[in-house]
Amino acid sequence: MTPAEVKHKISKEATIFKVGGFRPEHTIEESWIGKVSVYTKEESIPLDANGALMFPLAQFYLPNLPFVPPKLSKTKIITVFIANTYPECFEEMGPHWVIREYENLDSVVLKDLSDPESFIKAFPLKPALEKDCPLWDGGGLTPEMEDEILALENEGVIDDYYDLADFHQYEHKLGGYPSFCQPGIGIADGFGEGFEFVFQITSDEKINLNVIDSGSLMFGKNDQTKKWAIYYDFY
Repeated sequence: MTPAEVKHKISKEATIFKVGGFRPEHTIEESWIGKVSVYTKEESIPLDANGALMFPLAQFYLPNLPFVPPKLSKTKIITVFIANTYPECFEEMGPHWVIREYENLDSVVLKDLSDPESFIKAFPLKPALEKDCPLWDGGGLTPEMEDEILALENEGVIDDYYDLADFHQYEHKLGGYPSFCQPGIGIADGFGEGFEFVFQITSDEKINLNVIDSGSLMFGKNDQTKKWAIYYDFY
């Protein structure tokens, strides 16, 4: 394969999110970081293991995004909550983190709810379509593609992987590849059998979020069980 063919093969589409910089309309059709306003009539902010409110982390309105991962093809809105004390990696959803999915907008309402203890600043998100390449060490390349890249290096066509994989999106994003800080777990079964990476929330000074030490919260989903998995790493 040529470098251009490899680059095309490994590239994935992703919706990346720019934080703030515009005036929100506070409608259901907006995506947010640090704020959740969509609930069913019975729902509220979930409680953590200590009975305290979780932090509203993110809300994604999917129908108007330029790219949505296939695992979310039936989903209209995702909301995400995280406890002040992080879960263990791969800990099942429960008292430390919650994701809610809504397929029918007739079942939801807008509520002005917040956690006064949350340090995460709320901003609307502006989506954009970008291409994304995986990071080298466990970032999502298949063994076959690793072999193709190493062959190009050995032939002197490229000096290293990043000569051709010259873009990786480190922002908050849906789709694409995870932004691992350490050697990664890939994009599929590393999250658990039958799981695949779907989206990430990354450390962001603007929203006052630091995942341990400049890390990212990464979420995968299993099509069959409809379960979610959480993983994070940091520097």
